[in-house]
Amino acid sequence: MTAPAFFPSWPPAANAFLIFGLLLLAGLAGGRLASMTRVLPAITGYIVIGFLLGPGVLGWLSEPMLAQSRVLAELSLGLIVFDLGRRLDLQWARHDRWLLPMGVAESVLSFAAMFALLHFAGGIDTLEAAVAATVGVATAPAVVLLVTNELKAEGPVTRRMLWHVALNNVIATVGIMLLLPFIEARAEGASWNPAARALWLIAGSFLLGFLAFQLMTLLARWLGKSPVPQFILAVGIIIVTVGAAQAARLSVLLALLVLGACARNLDREHRLIDVEFGRAAQVFFVVLFVLTGATLRPDQFGAIAWIGLAFVIARSLGKMLALYSLAWPAHISARQASTLGLALTPIAGLAIGMTQPIYDVAPEFGARLAAIVVSGVAILHVLGPVATRYALIRAGEGEPGARD
Repeated sequence: MTAPAFFPSWPPAANAFLIFGLLLLAGLAGGRLASMTRVLPAITGYIVIGFLLGPGVLGWLSEPMLAQSRVLAELSLGLIVFDLGRRLDLQWARHDRWLLPMGVAESVLSFAAMFALLHFAGGIDTLEAAVAATVGVATAPAVVLLVTNELKAEGPVTRRMLWHVALNNVIATVGIMLLLPFIEARAEGASWNPAARALWLIAGSFLLGFLAFQLMTLLARWLGKSPVPQFILAVGIIIVTVGAAQAARLSVLLALLVLGACARNLDREHRLIDVEFGRAAQVFFVVLFVLTGATLRPDQFGAIAWIGLAFVIARSLGKMLALYSLAWPAHISARQASTLGLALTPIAGLAIGMTQPIYDVAPEFGARLAAIVVSGVAILHVLGPVATRYALIRAGEGEPGARD
Protein backbone atom coordinates (compact mmCIF):
# COMPACT_ATOMS: atom_id res chain seq x y z
CA MET A 1 0.00 0.00 0.00
CA THR A 2 1.44 3.37 -1.04
CA ALA A 3 1.33 6.47 1.13
CA PRO A 4 -1.03 9.28 0.12
CA ALA A 5 0.49 11.81 -2.24
CA PHE A 6 0.19 14.62 0.29
CA PHE A 7 2.71 12.95 2.63
CA PRO A 8 6.37 13.91 2.16
CA SER A 9 8.72 11.40 0.59
CA TRP A 10 10.79 9.19 2.89
CA PRO A 11 13.58 9.69 3.68
CA PRO A 12 12.92 13.41 3.39
CA ALA A 13 15.25 15.32 1.07
CA ALA A 14 17.56 17.84 2.72
CA ASN A 15 17.09 21.47 1.73
CA ALA A 16 19.20 24.57 2.27
CA PHE A 17 17.30 25.66 5.39
CA LEU A 18 17.59 22.25 7.05
CA ILE A 19 21.31 22.02 6.23
CA PHE A 20 22.00 25.56 7.48
CA GLY A 21 20.18 24.91 10.76
CA LEU A 22 21.89 21.58 11.37
CA LEU A 23 25.32 23.02 10.65
CA LEU A 24 24.67 25.89 13.04
CA LEU A 25 23.47 23.63 15.86
CA ALA A 26 26.32 21.17 15.35
CA GLY A 27 28.85 24.00 15.43
CA LEU A 28 27.23 25.43 18.56
CA ALA A 29 27.65 22.07 20.32
CA GLY A 30 31.25 21.66 19.16
CA GLY A 31 32.20 25.18 20.19
CA ARG A 32 30.64 24.70 23.62
CA LEU A 33 32.57 21.46 24.19
CA ALA A 34 35.83 23.18 23.15
CA SER A 35 35.18 26.10 25.51
CA MET A 36 34.71 23.68 28.42
CA THR A 37 38.37 22.64 28.06
CA ARG A 38 39.50 26.25 28.77
CA VAL A 39 42.40 25.57 26.38
CA LEU A 40 40.90 25.02 22.93
CA PRO A 41 39.37 27.93 20.98
CA ALA A 42 35.77 27.52 19.84
CA ILE A 43 36.89 27.23 16.22
CA THR A 44 38.60 23.90 17.00
CA GLY A 45 35.27 22.57 18.23
CA TYR A 46 33.55 23.72 15.04
CA ILE A 47 36.16 21.97 12.87
CA VAL A 48 36.24 18.74 14.90
CA ILE A 49 32.44 18.39 14.92
CA GLY A 50 32.40 18.95 11.15
CA PHE A 51 35.14 16.33 10.71
CA LEU A 52 33.16 13.79 12.75
CA LEU A 53 29.87 14.45 10.92
CA GLY A 54 31.46 14.64 7.45
CA PRO A 55 31.87 11.97 4.74
CA GLY A 56 35.25 10.92 6.15
CA VAL A 57 33.81 9.61 9.47
CA LEU A 58 30.08 9.32 10.19
CA GLY A 59 28.88 10.52 6.79
CA TRP A 60 25.90 12.44 8.18
CA LEU A 61 27.00 15.43 6.11
CA SER A 62 27.11 13.89 2.64
CA GLU A 63 28.93 15.21 -0.42
CA PRO A 64 25.65 16.50 -1.99
CA MET A 65 24.84 18.36 1.24
CA LEU A 66 28.29 19.93 1.26
CA ALA A 67 27.85 20.98 -2.37
CA GLN A 68 24.54 22.69 -1.50
CA SER A 69 26.28 24.53 1.32
CA ARG A 70 28.95 26.08 -0.92
CA VAL A 71 27.07 29.37 -1.21
CA LEU A 72 27.13 29.71 2.59
CA ALA A 73 30.89 29.19 2.61
CA GLU A 74 31.37 31.77 -0.17
CA LEU A 75 29.34 34.38 1.74
CA SER A 76 31.22 33.66 4.98
CA LEU A 77 34.59 33.99 3.27
CA GLY A 78 33.46 37.18 1.57
CA LEU A 79 32.68 38.83 4.91
CA ILE A 80 36.00 37.65 6.38
CA VAL A 81 38.20 38.73 3.47
CA PHE A 82 36.54 42.15 3.16
CA ASP A 83 37.06 42.70 6.90
CA LEU A 84 40.69 41.61 6.51
CA GLY A 85 41.23 44.09 3.65
CA ARG A 86 40.04 46.88 5.94
CA ARG A 87 42.93 46.03 8.29
CA LEU A 88 45.50 46.82 5.57
CA ASP A 89 46.29 50.33 6.78
CA LEU A 90 48.69 51.85 4.24
CA GLN A 91 48.99 55.03 6.31
CA TRP A 92 50.50 52.96 9.11
CA ALA A 93 52.93 51.39 6.62
CA ARG A 94 54.07 54.86 5.56
CA HIS A 95 54.81 55.86 9.15
CA ASP A 96 56.41 52.55 10.21
CA ARG A 97 58.98 51.97 7.48
CA TRP A 98 59.80 48.43 8.66
CA LEU A 99 56.20 47.17 8.63
CA LEU A 100 56.02 46.39 4.92
CA PRO A 101 59.60 44.98 4.68
CA MET A 102 58.84 42.59 7.58
CA GLY A 103 55.67 41.36 5.89
CA VAL A 104 57.37 40.85 2.55
CA ALA A 105 60.41 39.21 4.20
CA GLU A 106 58.42 36.61 6.14
CA SER A 107 56.37 35.81 3.03
CA VAL A 108 59.47 35.47 0.84
CA LEU A 109 61.51 33.44 3.35
CA SER A 110 58.62 31.06 4.09
CA PHE A 111 58.15 30.61 0.32
CA ALA A 112 61.89 29.93 -0.09
CA ALA A 113 61.92 27.36 2.73
CA MET A 114 58.90 25.48 1.36
CA PHE A 115 60.19 25.66 -2.22
CA ALA A 116 63.62 24.33 -1.18
CA LEU A 117 62.00 21.45 0.71
CA LEU A 118 59.76 20.47 -2.21
CA HIS A 119 62.18 21.02 -5.08
CA PHE A 120 65.58 20.07 -3.69
CA ALA A 121 64.58 17.56 -0.99
CA GLY A 122 61.38 16.25 -2.57
CA GLY A 123 62.50 16.36 -6.21
CA ILE A 124 59.33 18.11 -7.37
CA ASP A 125 59.35 20.06 -10.64
CA THR A 126 60.33 23.74 -10.31
CA LEU A 127 57.02 25.22 -11.47
CA GLU A 128 54.93 22.79 -9.47
CA ALA A 129 56.98 23.34 -6.30
CA ALA A 130 56.59 27.08 -6.77
CA VAL A 131 52.78 26.76 -6.94
CA ALA A 132 52.63 24.63 -3.79
CA ALA A 133 55.00 26.96 -1.89
CA THR A 134 52.94 29.98 -2.95
CA VAL A 135 49.82 28.33 -1.56
CA GLY A 136 51.67 27.91 1.72
CA VAL A 137 52.51 31.61 2.02
CA ALA A 138 48.89 32.50 2.80
CA THR A 139 47.74 32.62 6.42
CA ALA A 140 44.13 31.67 7.18
CA PRO A 141 42.25 34.96 7.65
CA ALA A 142 39.09 33.35 9.01
CA VAL A 143 40.95 31.46 11.75
CA VAL A 144 42.96 34.50 12.86
CA LEU A 145 39.98 36.87 12.89
CA LEU A 146 37.73 34.43 14.75
CA VAL A 147 40.33 33.72 17.47
CA THR A 148 41.08 37.46 17.75
CA ASN A 149 37.40 38.28 18.20
CA GLU A 150 36.90 35.42 20.65
CA LEU A 151 39.74 36.64 22.89
CA LYS A 152 38.86 40.32 22.36
CA ALA A 153 42.57 40.72 21.61
CA GLU A 154 44.03 44.20 21.13
CA GLY A 155 47.59 45.50 21.06
CA PRO A 156 50.70 45.85 18.89
CA VAL A 157 51.12 42.10 18.22
CA THR A 158 47.46 41.70 17.30
CA ARG A 159 47.58 44.70 14.99
CA ARG A 160 50.78 43.53 13.30
CA MET A 161 49.37 40.01 13.00
CA LEU A 162 46.30 41.22 11.12
CA TRP A 163 48.48 43.35 8.83
CA HIS A 164 50.72 40.33 8.05
CA VAL A 165 47.71 38.08 7.41
CA ALA A 166 46.28 40.56 4.90
CA LEU A 167 49.64 41.01 3.17
CA ASN A 168 50.28 37.23 3.13
CA ASN A 169 47.02 36.66 1.32
CA VAL A 170 47.61 39.45 -1.20
CA ILE A 171 51.08 38.07 -2.01
CA ALA A 172 49.86 34.46 -2.20
CA THR A 173 46.86 35.34 -4.36
CA VAL A 174 48.89 37.38 -6.83
CA GLY A 175 51.57 34.68 -6.92
CA ILE A 176 49.09 31.89 -7.60
CA MET A 177 47.44 33.87 -10.37
CA LEU A 178 50.83 34.47 -11.96
CA LEU A 179 51.82 30.79 -11.86
CA LEU A 180 48.58 28.91 -12.57
CA PRO A 181 48.21 30.00 -16.21
CA PHE A 182 51.71 28.72 -16.95
CA ILE A 183 51.17 25.30 -15.42
CA GLU A 184 47.77 25.01 -17.09
CA ALA A 185 49.23 26.00 -20.46
CA ARG A 186 51.99 23.42 -20.07
CA ALA A 187 49.57 20.65 -19.12
CA GLU A 188 47.04 21.43 -21.86
CA GLY A 189 49.47 22.47 -24.59
CA ALA A 190 47.30 25.57 -24.92
CA SER A 191 47.86 28.13 -27.64
CA TRP A 192 46.81 31.09 -25.52
CA ASN A 193 49.42 33.26 -23.85
CA PRO A 194 49.67 32.39 -20.13
CA ALA A 195 51.19 35.79 -19.34
CA ALA A 196 48.13 37.50 -20.85
CA ARG A 197 45.79 35.39 -18.77
CA ALA A 198 47.79 36.10 -15.62
CA LEU A 199 47.60 39.83 -16.37
CA TRP A 200 43.84 39.57 -16.89
CA LEU A 201 43.38 37.77 -13.57
CA ILE A 202 45.41 40.27 -11.57
CA ALA A 203 44.43 43.52 -13.29
CA GLY A 204 40.79 42.45 -13.61
CA SER A 205 40.52 41.51 -9.93
CA PHE A 206 42.10 44.81 -8.84
CA LEU A 207 39.77 46.75 -11.16
CA LEU A 208 36.69 44.87 -9.93
CA GLY A 209 37.56 45.59 -6.30
CA PHE A 210 38.13 49.28 -7.07
CA LEU A 211 34.86 49.59 -9.04
CA ALA A 212 32.98 47.88 -6.21
CA PHE A 213 34.46 50.46 -3.83
CA GLN A 214 33.37 53.31 -6.09
CA LEU A 215 29.82 51.93 -6.20
CA MET A 216 29.86 51.47 -2.43
CA THR A 217 30.90 55.08 -1.74
CA LEU A 218 28.36 56.40 -4.25
CA LEU A 219 25.53 54.55 -2.52
CA ALA A 220 26.87 55.49 0.93
CA ARG A 221 26.69 59.18 -0.01
CA TRP A 222 23.01 58.71 -0.82
CA LEU A 223 22.24 56.52 2.22
CA GLY A 224 24.08 58.60 4.81
CA LYS A 225 25.97 57.30 7.85
CA SER A 226 23.18 55.33 9.50
CA PRO A 227 24.65 51.99 10.73
CA VAL A 228 21.84 49.69 9.55
CA PRO A 229 21.69 50.86 5.91
CA GLN A 230 25.51 50.83 5.73
CA PHE A 231 25.59 47.29 7.15
CA ILE A 232 23.16 46.15 4.45
CA LEU A 233 25.18 48.08 1.85
CA ALA A 234 28.44 46.36 2.86
CA VAL A 235 26.91 42.87 2.75
CA GLY A 236 25.20 43.60 -0.57
CA ILE A 237 28.39 44.93 -2.19
CA ILE A 238 30.34 41.89 -0.94
CA ILE A 239 27.79 39.49 -2.43
CA VAL A 240 27.73 41.36 -5.75
CA THR A 241 31.55 41.37 -5.88
CA VAL A 242 31.69 37.60 -5.24
CA GLY A 243 29.17 36.98 -8.02
CA ALA A 244 30.88 39.34 -10.46
CA ALA A 245 34.30 37.78 -9.82
CA GLN A 246 32.93 34.30 -10.40
CA ALA A 247 31.15 35.37 -13.59
CA ALA A 248 34.29 37.06 -14.97
CA ARG A 249 36.57 34.19 -13.85
CA LEU A 250 38.56 36.53 -11.63
CA SER A 251 39.92 36.06 -8.10
CA VAL A 252 37.17 36.47 -5.50
CA LEU A 253 39.77 36.73 -2.75
CA LEU A 254 41.85 39.45 -4.39
CA ALA A 255 38.81 41.50 -5.46
CA LEU A 256 37.45 41.52 -1.90
CA LEU A 257 40.86 42.31 -0.39
CA VAL A 258 41.13 45.29 -2.76
CA LEU A 259 37.58 46.37 -1.88
CA GLY A 260 38.36 46.28 1.85
CA ALA A 261 41.73 48.03 1.42
CA CYS A 262 40.13 50.79 -0.68
CA ALA A 263 37.42 51.27 1.94
CA ARG A 264 40.15 51.75 4.56
CA ASN A 265 42.57 53.92 2.60
CA LEU A 266 40.71 55.77 -0.19
CA ASP A 267 37.55 56.95 1.58
CA ARG A 268 38.93 60.45 2.07
CA GLU A 269 35.50 62.04 2.51
CA HIS A 270 34.62 59.46 5.19
CA ARG A 271 31.37 58.43 3.57
CA LEU A 272 31.71 54.87 4.88
CA ILE A 273 31.41 53.97 8.54
CA ASP A 274 33.40 51.13 10.10
CA VAL A 275 30.66 48.51 9.96
CA GLU A 276 30.88 45.79 12.59
CA PHE A 277 29.50 42.50 11.32
CA GLY A 278 29.30 41.16 14.89
CA ARG A 279 26.91 38.33 15.70
CA ALA A 280 25.42 38.26 12.21
CA ALA A 281 28.81 37.32 10.77
CA GLN A 282 29.48 34.92 13.65
CA VAL A 283 26.59 32.77 12.45
CA PHE A 284 28.24 32.32 9.05
CA PHE A 285 31.66 31.77 10.62
CA VAL A 286 30.32 28.81 12.59
CA VAL A 287 28.84 27.26 9.46
CA LEU A 288 32.05 27.91 7.50
CA PHE A 289 34.25 26.03 9.96
CA VAL A 290 31.87 23.12 10.37
CA LEU A 291 31.97 22.79 6.58
CA THR A 292 35.77 23.11 6.67
CA GLY A 293 35.98 20.23 9.13
CA ALA A 294 33.62 18.14 6.99
CA THR A 295 36.04 18.37 4.04
CA LEU A 296 38.85 16.72 6.01
CA ARG A 297 39.48 12.99 5.60
CA PRO A 298 41.17 10.59 8.03
CA ASP A 299 43.76 9.58 5.41
CA GLN A 300 45.07 13.17 5.44
CA PHE A 301 46.42 12.41 8.91
CA GLY A 302 47.86 9.02 7.93
CA ALA A 303 50.99 7.89 6.12
CA ILE A 304 51.30 11.07 4.02
CA ALA A 305 50.96 13.38 7.01
CA TRP A 306 54.73 13.50 7.56
CA ILE A 307 55.06 15.32 4.21
CA GLY A 308 52.56 17.92 5.31
CA LEU A 309 54.29 18.19 8.68
CA ALA A 310 57.66 18.90 7.03
CA PHE A 311 55.91 21.49 4.82
CA VAL A 312 54.41 23.14 7.91
CA ILE A 313 57.74 23.21 9.77
CA ALA A 314 59.57 24.74 6.79
CA ARG A 315 56.85 27.39 6.50
CA SER A 316 57.03 28.28 10.21
CA LEU A 317 60.84 28.42 10.23
CA GLY A 318 60.87 30.82 7.28
CA LYS A 319 58.41 33.17 8.98
CA MET A 320 60.19 33.01 12.34
CA LEU A 321 63.62 33.67 10.82
CA ALA A 322 62.41 36.77 8.98
CA LEU A 323 60.59 38.18 12.00
CA TYR A 324 63.53 37.60 14.34
CA SER A 325 66.01 39.07 11.86
CA LEU A 326 64.07 42.33 11.50
CA ALA A 327 62.80 42.62 15.08
CA TRP A 328 65.58 45.01 16.20
CA PRO A 329 65.33 47.57 13.35
CA ALA A 330 61.52 47.36 13.56
CA HIS A 331 61.70 48.19 17.31
CA ILE A 332 59.82 45.11 18.47
CA SER A 333 61.06 42.72 21.16
CA ALA A 334 62.15 39.13 20.58
CA ARG A 335 59.09 37.99 22.53
CA GLN A 336 56.79 40.00 20.29
CA ALA A 337 58.52 38.56 17.21
CA SER A 338 58.10 34.99 18.50
CA THR A 339 54.44 35.43 19.43
CA LEU A 340 53.78 37.10 16.08
CA GLY A 341 55.37 34.18 14.23
CA LEU A 342 53.35 31.69 16.27
CA ALA A 343 50.14 33.63 15.67
CA LEU A 344 50.69 33.31 11.90
CA THR A 345 50.68 29.48 12.12
CA PRO A 346 47.22 28.80 10.57
CA ILE A 347 47.51 28.02 6.86
CA ALA A 348 44.75 29.08 4.47
CA GLY A 349 42.63 26.21 3.24
CA LEU A 350 41.02 28.85 1.02
CA ALA A 351 44.20 28.90 -1.10
CA ILE A 352 43.60 25.26 -2.00
CA GLY A 353 40.40 26.29 -3.73
CA MET A 354 42.28 28.80 -5.87
CA THR A 355 44.39 25.96 -7.28
CA GLN A 356 41.38 23.81 -8.19
CA PRO A 357 41.94 24.12 -11.99
CA ILE A 358 45.27 22.29 -11.48
CA TYR A 359 43.43 19.14 -10.47
CA ASP A 360 41.53 19.12 -13.75
CA VAL A 361 44.42 19.79 -16.14
CA ALA A 362 47.35 18.19 -14.26
CA PRO A 363 46.13 15.15 -12.28
CA GLU A 364 49.60 14.00 -11.24
CA PHE A 365 50.43 17.36 -9.73
CA GLY A 366 46.98 17.45 -8.16
CA ALA A 367 47.81 14.23 -6.31
CA ARG A 368 51.16 15.59 -5.14
CA LEU A 369 49.57 18.86 -4.06
CA ALA A 370 46.99 16.92 -2.05
CA ALA A 371 49.70 14.83 -0.40
CA ILE A 372 51.81 17.83 0.54
CA VAL A 373 49.61 20.85 1.05
CA VAL A 374 46.24 19.36 1.99
CA SER A 375 47.82 17.22 4.70
CA GLY A 376 49.53 20.36 6.03
CA VAL A 377 46.21 22.22 5.95
CA ALA A 378 44.56 19.33 7.77
CA ILE A 379 47.20 19.38 10.50
CA LEU A 380 47.02 23.14 10.97
CA HIS A 381 43.23 23.26 10.92
CA VAL A 382 43.52 21.51 14.28
CA LEU A 383 46.78 22.99 15.64
CA GLY A 384 46.65 26.46 14.02
CA PRO A 385 43.79 27.97 16.07
CA VAL A 386 45.39 26.67 19.28
CA ALA A 387 48.75 28.24 18.32
CA THR A 388 47.15 31.63 17.51
CA ARG A 389 45.19 31.61 20.76
CA TYR A 390 48.28 30.75 22.81
CA ALA A 391 50.37 33.43 21.05
CA LEU A 392 47.87 36.23 21.70
CA ILE A 393 47.49 35.26 25.36
CA ARG A 394 51.30 35.00 25.76
CA ALA A 395 51.64 38.45 24.21
CA GLY A 396 49.32 39.74 26.95
CA GLU A 397 46.72 40.92 24.43
CA GLY A 398 44.03 38.26 24.72
CA GLU A 399 41.54 37.55 27.50
CA PRO A 400 41.32 33.75 28.09
CA GLY A 401 37.89 34.08 29.67
CA ALA A 402 36.48 36.40 26.99
CA ARG A 403 34.08 33.91 25.37
CA ASP A 404 30.62 34.92 24.27
